Amino acid sequence: MFQAAFIHLLLLIIVANASPIIVRKLLHNKYAWTIDGGLNFIDGRPLFGYSKTWRGIAGAVLITAIAGLALGYTVQTGALIGLLAMAGDLFSSFIKRRLKLPPSSMAPMVDQIPESFLPALLMMQVFGLNASSVTVLVVLFIIFELLVSVILYRWGIRQRPY
Repeated sequence: MFQAAFIHLLLLIIVANASPIIVRKLLHNKYAWTIDGGLNFIDGRPLFGYSKTWRGIAGAVLITAIAGLALGYTVQTGALIGLLAMAGDLFSSFIKRRLKLPPSSMAPMVDQIPESFLPALLMMQVFGLNASSVTVLVVLFIIFELLVSVILYRWGIRQRPY
């Protein structure tokens, strides 16, 4: 079926994307400095929006580094996956602001593809994946993200059910 490395990469991408939500739940509004500092792009819309914070990026990198280490990878590998997932998430936010969608609004596929595809693509050699397994990983991440988001909302962990 799936290789262990495939499952590990999927898990690490999930951890990276869940980490900012967990950190926000634990720290509430502490250290929630926005990445864009309130700057607007040339279209007058926020660059990323208020929901993208340095705390979220740091949490994703740190927690994914620890998770990577627990799965037998180097701290650097885990941290890089966290950073790449957050870069994909920032790209999603940038696109959503251009589409005039408010921060934390639902945009299926726009929300999930960059934050899973970027780390999967750039780490495929490290994890021994090919193009088709990267595609399957992204599809599984999309399904997982959409299903789990509703559950996390019901548990009070997410602020919205998406």
